[in-house]
Amino acid sequence: MAARPLFRALIMGPPGSGKGTISERIVKTFGLKHLASGELLRTNIRQETEVGLLAKSFIDEGNLVPDDVITRLILHELKNIDQYNWLLDGFPRTGPQAEELHKVYQLDTVMKLNVPFDTIKERLTSRWIHPGSGRVYNTIFNPPKVAGIDDLTGEHLIQREDDKPETVISRLQAYEDLTQPVLEYYRKQGILLVFSGTETNKIWPHVHNFLNKKLPVLC
Repeated sequence: MAARPLFRALIMGPPGSGKGTISERIVKTFGLKHLASGELLRTNIRQETEVGLLAKSFIDEGNLVPDDVITRLILHELKNIDQYNWLLDGFPRTGPQAEELHKVYQLDTVMKLNVPFDTIKERLTSRWIHPGSGRVYNTIFNPPKVAGIDDLTGEHLIQREDDKPETVISRLQAYEDLTQPVLEYYRKQGILLVFSGTETNKIWPHVHNFLNKKLPVLC
């Protein structure tokens, strides 16, 4: 009996789209190795690897990490999980990154989570924290007993800069502009699938059904 060919997938979606939750469920259900570029980058910076120090030098100056640096980092890591089915998350994020990846690995599918910007904006801007402890509240799902006040200390909650409405809108627009060429690249290859919805729990069954046709379920 011939071995099942390895499965290579990419998940895409803006901040707040539920990408992290969907990815966790994919990994748990189908056993894919999950490679998240942001997490990998932070690990390399923390461990002060050669690539990590190089990336940090750009970040410290307020610049994006160049395509060739992040591509080198990801491709090196992919070699370590070459024998497994894997799920990429956060890479490629630009056209040149997608082209460089394609030279080494051909993706089987690209899953885009299509969640309305208004829904994402509401999710992200409803997050407030207690600065002393890091406790997180959500004014929709997990509100404090008294608006703007920490339940335990009675101290005022704050909103991170990244969660303020104007910042959220800017981040979402920047993501859209940056990733549009990547989506078009994979659309032309015929491997882009779009999963639309406003709730992660309603999007997940469609993702599950799709992957279930391609991969054995672990649990």
